Amino acid sequence: MKVTEQVAELRVLSVEDLQLRAADLEEQAFRTRIQASMGQTESANKMRPIRRELARIQTLLREKGVRY
Repeated sequence: MKVTEQVAELRVLSVEDLQLRAADLEEQAFRTRIQASMGQTESANKMRPIRRELARIQTLLREKGVRY
């Protein structure tokens, strides 16, 4: 999925849905960091897309005037 498609998909979501998705991504990022610290090499490659999607969601929330 291209970035523009992903952002368009996120823009359609309500503020509550964006906040829930952000909380889920933060949980995933936490779990991925723990796995990486334990030496599971698969999790290291998953961190960047999670962080980027979380940043996109936080940007959209700021655009909508919601403090996250």
